[in-house]
Amino acid sequence: MLDEQEWAEIEPLLRKRIDDIKDYRRSNECTLGQAAAAVDGKAGALQRYRELTGFEETNALAIWHHRRSDFGPPCTSCGKPLRTPRAKLCAACGTPVS
Repeated sequence: MLDEQEWAEIEPLLRKRIDDIKDYRRSNECTLGQAAAAVDGKAGALQRYRELTGFEETNALAIWHHRRSDFGPPCTSCGKPLRTPRAKLCAACGTPVS
C-alpha cells in the first residue's frame, strides 16, 4: 500500500501512462494491448512503484488500488485493513468496528 506522499509521486505517472498509450496508438495504429506493453516497457509508474515498494508489479492498472487512504485502519482482531475508512465491520473476520 502507498501512503499519501508515495501516491503523490505515482498518480501523475499513472495519468501520464494513459496519455502515452493514447499517443502511441495514434502514431503506431496498434491495439490497446500493444500500446500498453510498449509504454509499460519504458520508465514510468511500474518502475517507480517497484522502487518504492520493492514489489515487481506487472499490471499498472492494479496500482490504482494500492492507495492506503482508500482503506480503513487495520482490524483490531485480525489486523487486515478494513475495506473503507467508514466500515462498520471487518470483511475478513466479521469483527464489529467500535
